Amino acid sequence: METDLNKLWNIVLGEIETEISRANFLTLFKPTVLLSMDDNIATVAAESSMIIDLLQRRFYEVIKTSLDKHAGKDLEILFVPKAILPKEKTEKTGPLFSSQEKQDAQDKTAPFIGHLNRVRAEYTFENLAVSASNQLAYVSATTVAKKLGKAYNPLFIYGPVGVGKTHLMQAIANDVYKKSPTKRIAYITSEEFTNDVVEAIRTNSTSQMKKKFRNVDLLIIDDIQFIAGKEKVQEELFHTFNILVDNGSQIVLSSDRPPSEIKKVEKRLLSRFDGGLTVDIETPDFELRAAILLIKAKKHDFSLSIEDAKIIAEKDRDGRSLEGLLLRIITKARARGGEITPELLEEVLDNKKTDTRASSFHPDEVIKNVCSFYGIKTTQIKGEKRDASLVKARQIAMFLLKKELGLTYIEIGNLLGGRDHTTIMHGVTKIENLLTKTKLSEEIMGITEFGRGKTVDY
Repeated sequence: METDLNKLWNIVLGEIETEISRANFLTLFKPTVLLSMDDNIATVAAESSMIIDLLQRRFYEVIKTSLDKHAGKDLEILFVPKAILPKEKTEKTGPLFSSQEKQDAQDKTAPFIGHLNRVRAEYTFENLAVSASNQLAYVSATTVAKKLGKAYNPLFIYGPVGVGKTHLMQAIANDVYKKSPTKRIAYITSEEFTNDVVEAIRTNSTSQMKKKFRNVDLLIIDDIQFIAGKEKVQEELFHTFNILVDNGSQIVLSSDRPPSEIKKVEKRLLSRFDGGLTVDIETPDFELRAAILLIKAKKHDFSLSIEDAKIIAEKDRDGRSLEGLLLRIITKARARGGEITPELLEEVLDNKKTDTRASSFHPDEVIKNVCSFYGIKTTQIKGEKRDASLVKARQIAMFLLKKELGLTYIEIGNLLGGRDHTTIMHGVTKIENLLTKTKLSEEIMGITEFGRGKTVDY
């Protein structure tokens, strides 16, 4: 007789099978087994550590969304390889792991704790364009990745939005994991760290929270400036900081400003921030902007000439805005035959000059335009239903809010019904990956042109 866990997992697998390619399903998902669900942790056995890596990086949110929905609760997913399990546990759902077995499995197979399943595989040192504006930060980051806890500790990276801080930090995580898969790594934003501290206090589980962050080899915290004014969070970070440094673990932090300019942070903590190496990333210069455009175009499987990259790079200095501009050019080019013509480039760049969206275009308008284009209600796009047509519209809205307006994943999640930021990341990435399909490119261009009150000419 099929166990409840097997029934649940078969339902989840059946739903996932409709969302991914047949090859991916047969290779990655079909051999998996749901072993247990307790303490809000679902333990799933997969074929190998390599498969686990792919599941965590590419499909974690897909699995979690489906499993949470059918299990009726918010779960963390722990993947373990079948090789370390007794035979009877891989053939059928056996007894639940004991606490010690679960910890042993996690120690062996889950070097990514915290939110490292969100680290994007393409964020590597190899995929980072380097010039004078970010060379020092790049060299410092590669050194830290090679000599964890022995070179610069902490490494504090600061700079304005859109200059590549997150890419650099995630590149450190990817490089360390690639060379040392057994290293314990945690990547988290300061807001998520704050939420963990608050939740631990609320549920009287501070010991578990401390163990989570104090037993790692590499702790990366993004946007550390947001801990300003939060006394309990700063106290917890201070003690965690000291323990990790004493243990020889590495800490990497990022901010939009240097430590000395972060207000409402305890002096003892600021002194820890200043105790290692502080490097800044400047707004990308012309050469770097052109290189970034070429890399981004290749990522979207689009052929961009160096001359066109130079023309585009002259029009914008902000990294994120530049990517949005490139995507509009690619989308329009694909809708008109696949190539960038001088006329097309001039049209888009002229629109860029006169476009006042940066100051007047509101996120609610983006959502409204998507809904109008697909003939749905805003309550539907913000609701819980997962009909294929609604999911598509919802993910396109996520993509446009991110690429057109540069909103954070958390901000987008709040706008779309309070969705988790990891769901937003999954949606944005999915649309990015689908952009090579001409029809979707046409639809996105149609939505953006519709929002400007223009007639779409394909």
